[in-house]
Amino acid sequence: MARSTDTRDLFPGALEIMILQSLRHKPMHGYALVKHIKQVSNDLLQVEEGSLYPALQRMLREGLLESKEGVSAKGRPTRIYRVTNAGIRHLEKELSSFGKMFDGITRVLAFNEA
Repeated sequence: MARSTDTRDLFPGALEIMILQSLRHKPMHGYALVKHIKQVSNDLLQVEEGSLYPALQRMLREGLLESKEGVSAKGRPTRIYRVTNAGIRHLEKELSSFGKMFDGITRVLAFNEA
């Protein structure tokens, strides 16, 4: 089946960067993260919960995040995720790497042989 050019998979590490950056500003539960990423991207990015929760669990194991029990806006028990100092350091390293990669891609796309 042909793939729509309007939807693209995220590059490896993109979800992790978006989770860390989002939680850097404010601790959130998983569903709030999904809504936040969708809203901030003007609906250009849709994170599936089936991708989000395994990523959150992996990032907890790696020490990039920590979590505690909390209550959602609807009064339901939930897990609230917060970025750790190790997570912030990891994010800064990944953002630097992403910036270099994006610069390289931009140069290739802008290349115009005379």
